[in-house]
Amino acid sequence: MKLAYEGYDSSGKVVSDTIDAPNAAEAGVMLRGRGMFVTSINAASEGQAQPTKTGSRMKSRGGSGIKGLTLFTRQLQVMITTGTPILQALSALQRQTDNAAWSDTIARLEARVEEGLSLSDAMKDHPDRFDAIYCNLVHAGETSGKLPLMLERLATLTRKQLQTRNTIVGALVYPSLLIVLAVGVLSLMLTMVLPRFGELFVTLDLPLPPTTKALMFLSGVLTSYWWVIVLAMAVVGFGSRYWLKTEHGKQSVFTAMLRLPMLGKVTRSFATARIARLLGVLMDSHLPLLDVLDLIRGGTVNIHYSRLLDEAKEAVTRGEPISTAFTGSDLITPSVSEAIRSGEASGKVASSLLVMSDMLDEENEVLVKSLTGVLEPLILLAMGVLVGFMALSIFLPLFDLTAMSAGGPQ
Repeated sequence: MKLAYEGYDSSGKVVSDTIDAPNAAEAGVMLRGRGMFVTSINAASEGQAQPTKTGSRMKSRGGSGIKGLTLFTRQLQVMITTGTPILQALSALQRQTDNAAWSDTIARLEARVEEGLSLSDAMKDHPDRFDAIYCNLVHAGETSGKLPLMLERLATLTRKQLQTRNTIVGALVYPSLLIVLAVGVLSLMLTMVLPRFGELFVTLDLPLPPTTKALMFLSGVLTSYWWVIVLAMAVVGFGSRYWLKTEHGKQSVFTAMLRLPMLGKVTRSFATARIARLLGVLMDSHLPLLDVLDLIRGGTVNIHYSRLLDEAKEAVTRGEPISTAFTGSDLITPSVSEAIRSGEASGKVASSLLVMSDMLDEENEVLVKSLTGVLEPLILLAMGVLVGFMALSIFLPLFDLTAMSAGGPQ
């Protein structure tokens, strides 16, 4: 039986090939005996390509930001797990990635490690790529001799972050397109359609209803003073950007995010899931609890959650359990607080938090889909009402003219 498989060889190259074996289990045993790390085995389709070894798949998936970090971590973990030395693994990754920024970063990591630095110390030179949590987990793996395990945890952590981002972005794509379409249609009607009807109304000397007058006034403002509107939008945009960098601006935005009806629930749920996962991963890596709280606090943007983590650190410093700070706060869902308390009683806080974070991620995905499912028809409804209002305001004077003509002298 011919089976198609994908995986990594001992040098870290992506391999896509076929093998003759009775079943997938036997094929896996045979491939592992060759030093392969297999990621998938399926029945070969008709016309299956002949055996080839290539790194093109990696090149097609290269990326920047969290996507690039996820790919880098996963591939590095695979190669380290299969026994590839760090220098050879970095060299293979550098040769095979097609993203220029990541290629340069990996090359610098390789050079620093070759000079004698540890991988975690080399990563600290690139804080834009590897944050403090990432570097500390790699350091913990190096000092404990469990680097493959730590890289596996980092791969899971970055994959969850990427999945969360993709969930939010994917859910907002269609509503955003609807909003852009609505603004475009309304702008086109106000700047292109209404001025033509305005000339017709002036020619016919028709009495206009208040709604039509208001739309005609708005159309005149947009067509005559569009540059003022553009300038005002630019000033507001730059001003808002500057304001958001201030402490008052950040606090106002984060407070609004937590208090708005639907957005507040989503914000709390995602922030709680992230904190629970980070606490679970870092505590399971046997890092000191105070250091764990410092690391999570450093990577938290929301001011309110930063303050909550400061309170948790103060509680731990006083000798109190971490659940003390989380229990009385409405920023953390009660289920997570109970999981922490139960974990403290049983000595399994990390595992309890990891299980809870998985459950929260699933709930968040359902929550986002539900909210966007409600948001989409609301946007369509609002768009329909506005277009209908404009159409009625435009044609109402014409209906009056028709009625006057029909009721005039025969």
